[in-house]
Amino acid sequence: MSRIGKTSIEIPTGVKIEKVKNSVEVTGPKGNLSLGIPHGFEVDIVEGKADIRLTGTDPKLNSLHGLIRSLLANYVIGVTKGWEKTVELIGVGYKAVGGGAEVILSVGFTHPVKITTPDKNTSFKITDNTKITVTGIDKKLVGEIAAQIRAVKPPEPYKGKGIRYLGEVVRKKAGKAVKAAGAGA
Repeated sequence: MSRIGKTSIEIPTGVKIEKVKNSVEVTGPKGNLSLGIPHGFEVDIVEGKADIRLTGTDPKLNSLHGLIRSLLANYVIGVTKGWEKTVELIGVGYKAVGGGAEVILSVGFTHPVKITTPDKNTSFKITDNTKITVTGIDKKLVGEIAAQIRAVKPPEPYKGKGIRYLGEVVRKKAGKAVKAAGAGA
């Protein structure tokens, strides 16, 4: 059994978890999410705590036990505090405009790149025209949208220009001039 799967999930005040057939509905002040529970698991909700119990005997279920518990815990955090991920644009003339449900990127292409959120619970916030913060209640969706923005122009290893996550370290490579100067000596 999973150590993570065995731990209980604390349900904060204002959050409601209820079982509906093969899924669990999590409702909170920021919105609601639904998690499908695979066959072989049972969710027990008692006195402000939720436990994921393994009911099947298949060994493959052991590997899903911690995953199901982590997903449900992320949903509880999402409907109370929310999730956010920040990407930054690094390069001369790189900027982002917009906010709310869509953002338009100018990152050295001949055309602006427009990215919209697929969900009403997810939004963009732009600071300094170079930092885009994606906020939402679903951790997976926030990460996917941030990855889509980064995929528009990933950081290149020679000058470091491009779109990267906040705090991401890009290792720079030496260019040809440095190699040529070092080879002749």
